[in-house]
Amino acid sequence: MAKRIALFPGSFDPFTKGHEDIVLRGLQLFDEIIIAIGYNSQKSTRYFEIDFMVERIQTAFQKYPNIKVVKFSELTAGFARKNGARFLLRGLRNTTDFEYENSISQVNRKLYEEMESVFLITTPQLAWISSSIIREVHKYGGDVSEFIPYSL
Repeated sequence: MAKRIALFPGSFDPFTKGHEDIVLRGLQLFDEIIIAIGYNSQKSTRYFEIDFMVERIQTAFQKYPNIKVVKFSELTAGFARKNGARFLLRGLRNTTDFEYENSISQVNRKLYEEMESVFLITTPQLAWISSSIIREVHKYGGDVSEFIPYSL
């Protein structure tokens, strides 16, 4: 049977405990998960450098040989195909996330018919955490350690 590889793409600026929760729960469904940090064309600059974030996420998952962390700058569907990922793993915090992710999944399915999007509902205790909130707290010197699975 073919390896079940899932791609978990995002800008992850920064990667949060909510993201970590989706990845760890995804391991119950997939043999391998590729966390792919992409350059978001909607965002002009990043708060945390991509290479810094790759390093931090790798540290968080160092005990999991079936989790890879990479960066990419192309269409998600094409990157998934190149890496043998037939599943796109995404987390949903609320209905706004669903609307956004649903549209993207339709386009990805059109570009790569063999790819299925799999949505996991965020654990309630983590649903309020967002990268933008963490950036704001960090920017003004607040402690964000309880919201991220690695140290800054």
